[in-house]
Amino acid sequence: MTDPAMTERQKKWFATVQANLEAKTGRSLAVWVDILKGCPETRPRAQAAWLKATHGLGANHAAQILDAARPADAMGWSDAEGLRSTLWAEPRSLAALEAVERAAAELDDVIIGQRKGYTAFSREVQFAAMRPLKGGLAVLGIKLDPALSDRLSAPTRIESWSERLTAVVELDGPGAVNAELVRLFGLAAENG
Repeated sequence: MTDPAMTERQKKWFATVQANLEAKTGRSLAVWVDILKGCPETRPRAQAAWLKATHGLGANHAAQILDAARPADAMGWSDAEGLRSTLWAEPRSLAALEAVERAAAELDDVIIGQRKGYTAFSREVQFAAMRPLKGGLAVLGIKLDPALSDRLSAPTRIESWSERLTAVVELDGPGAVNAELVRLFGLAAENG
């Protein structure tokens, strides 16, 4: 579960999650894979919910078990291109992502990591993330106070990315990534 597009800190965190499964649960990954075979659910999200509700596992350990038990379903963190093409299939939202990636390229030491549900932007830690919305839109989450700009608002839903990202902005295409948004993105990177 490691990706070359992660910071060293993120790689260490994932390695710790993997290493601590048996220590925290008293069961090895192989035992958990066998336990999952007894799950009445067949869909991955339902199986993860079952692991959490029935066995008290956290989201990270449930994901680790599902990745091991369902390798054909898991695109894998190392398949960044596959994850990206699946997630960013709509051309307008992809164009907005590419505009944000251009802004990231202007900053030093930004690592762009593709996840299943979003694209992450990190330095030492994640400071921004972006995911597509229906209709060719996208949402960008950044680590800034929403009061800093009229473009920003507080998140209205819990996102799968870091809770550190305290402001969001909806993008309706690449034109939404204007000078003000690039400035805000840079501030988030500096303060991340």
